[in-house]
Amino acid sequence: MSDTRTLVVSHAEVQRLLPMADCIDLMGETLATLTRGDALLPLRTIIRLPDGKNLFAAMPAVLGESIGAKVITVFPGNEGTPYESHIGVVLYFEPQHGRLQAIIDASSVTAIRTAAVSGLATRLMAREDASELAILGSGVQAMTHLEAVLCVRPITQVRVWSRHQQNAVTFAEQAHKRFGVPVESTPTAEAAVRGAHVICTTTSAREPILLGDWLAPGAHINAVGASQRTTRELDTAAVQRARLIVDRRESAMAESGDFLIPLNDGDITTEHIRGELGDVVLGRVPGREHPEQVTIFKSLGLAVEDIASARFIYERARSSGDGTWLEIGGLR
Repeated sequence: MSDTRTLVVSHAEVQRLLPMADCIDLMGETLATLTRGDALLPLRTIIRLPDGKNLFAAMPAVLGESIGAKVITVFPGNEGTPYESHIGVVLYFEPQHGRLQAIIDASSVTAIRTAAVSGLATRLMAREDASELAILGSGVQAMTHLEAVLCVRPITQVRVWSRHQQNAVTFAEQAHKRFGVPVESTPTAEAAVRGAHVICTTTSAREPILLGDWLAPGAHINAVGASQRTTRELDTAAVQRARLIVDRRESAMAESGDFLIPLNDGDITTEHIRGELGDVVLGRVPGREHPEQVTIFKSLGLAVEDIASARFIYERARSSGDGTWLEIGGLR
């Protein structure tokens, strides 16, 4: 392919080029690289749109020699419409001349890499014998999280809850058809969570939908949905009783309501964060200290995850012939 052209990769092509199992391993390498210090990762820039409900966000990063950014809109009200809540592109540049190499659908990258990081956390932090999974939420992230957890643990039973019961019913039917594992919709979040070994919270909730009193000894939680300092999915009791690992300490201290709300209330201290997931990958801190311990991985989503995914997709697309090549510009 000519070095003067830019690759455009569609939603469906991303799904083919970035398999979940491969992405889980890729995210392990990526977060280890970040924790070792071989990345530049400013906090994301978020602009709240005039309607007060929706967001526009830019997430740049440099990972090793890879340069890029994700640019997206976040419209939580898209639930029930043909559109996903996160829409945009990942831009991938080469390091020698700064040329734009790829424009990649961000919705599919976000869905896969976010779940892959939770899959990595589950591999490193959940009990080895974990077999019951609870999913709170029934959207795109719920489905990819089910796929990710199935990659790393012998799940034999899945329970799903949604604020809209019919959405949970539909999800259960589709998930069972796709993965072959029994999936039950439950009328309450508590019914889904009680007795679960792994719990994934993938909602757009602003107030807690998971209470610490519901958690079984040894449960592992992937807290994914809340990504602003004023919103949370977990109540204070859940955070207090758990060993907390984050994707990145600086991001959690600036953006995670799940952590910042109990911190600001004086119910925990900054020491409650035991490490980054990259620390666990590198063996610097344990993900779990004993079988009865409750663990939480707090995911905010990092631009380095998008850039690593973009590099992976770009190289595979060049080999497979996927994507469309366009003359974007950059030559004199």
